[in-house]
Amino acid sequence: MSHAGRALIDPFSIFAKIGLVKGMKVADMGCGRTGHFVFPAARIVGDTGIVYAVDILKEVLETINSWVKTHALSNIQIVWSDIEVPNKTPIPPKSLDMCFFMNVLYGIKNKQATLTEAARLLKDDGQMVVMDWSKKLGTLGPTDDAMVAPNKLAEVATQCGLKLIQTILVTDYHYCLIFKKI
Repeated sequence: MSHAGRALIDPFSIFAKIGLVKGMKVADMGCGRTGHFVFPAARIVGDTGIVYAVDILKEVLETINSWVKTHALSNIQIVWSDIEVPNKTPIPPKSLDMCFFMNVLYGIKNKQATLTEAARLLKDDGQMVVMDWSKKLGTLGPTDDAMVAPNKLAEVATQCGLKLIQTILVTDYHYCLIFKKI
């Protein structure tokens, strides 16, 4: 699959910074049609790991699933779920090493419920990685009022049993926060 978006965000660079390694079980919450993070993560976690591609839009998941089948990728599992509803995502509780939200939270109305759901899925000491827009790039990105300020996100995450452990500057237009389940 072509990833023209890598000119803006390189998934492999992010994965190196956050410590994604072979054998991990991870979920890309709100994976999107291109699988921009799903497919690179699948290469890194290898055949002993699992990448859950989670989205609420069935047509998005159908596109991802066709790539999975075409390329015989056995370590990607397609999951249809509304991530804003706690206890809805059909991934075993406390099973994930990492949970990703890549350019998703700006569009989420109930951020607390969404982060609570992520915390439920994470192993003890598991990590939640949130990368989102910090400012628009021309016509790309959300409106200013839809952007999620990192400090506000950290406040909500703390209420959900997550602790901010690292902040990474991804690009001039994105931030990345890493939380640990406590």
